[in-house]
Amino acid sequence: IAEVSCGAGEVLYQLYKSLPEYCSFYGYEISPQAIELCEQRKNERLQFYLKDILEGAPVSSFDLVLALDVLEHIEDYIGFLRRLRSKAEYKIFHIPLDMSVASVMRMTPILNAREKVGHLHYFSKETALETLTDSGYQIIDWFYSSGPANRPPRAKVQKNRALDFVKSMIFAQHPDKWVRMLGGSIMVLTK
Repeated sequence: IAEVSCGAGEVLYQLYKSLPEYCSFYGYEISPQAIELCEQRKNERLQFYLKDILEGAPVSSFDLVLALDVLEHIEDYIGFLRRLRSKAEYKIFHIPLDMSVASVMRMTPILNAREKVGHLHYFSKETALETLTDSGYQIIDWFYSSGPANRPPRAKVQKNRALDFVKSMIFAQHPDKWVRMLGGSIMVLTK
């Protein structure tokens, strides 16, 4: 299993702890500061590399490649997707859905995502899935990976818990409408 832009390596480390011993893990990162953070997790089955996975990897192909919160940061994300296809049979993408009614109406969330976390592109569920399909991927499955139930609990005030419950119920009944209105994120398994 390889991860593109693995950051501090926490996702791969959690997978390493959870999956059988015959699994090996490879993290690729272009930030020297992030790779330094990975060093404490490195071992025989869990390796990290200061390089772009597309520019040559010690392993030529993998069973699974993870690209979590990556596409929105890459200038030529379609070219990246096309080149990544040959690296593994299966890929998992996590894509923030920044393009929502609320973000467009206020515009501040989009500008903050650009300025503070480096988002260059903004997706809705539909544009994210179409981008993957247009780049040659077969969508196997997808789900929303955020919504009111996935947020940390607010203060233990009764009215807040009641509001959180109502939000969770609305999301459960109408997830597409919720995300279209307020945003979210999506996890996609592709081949």
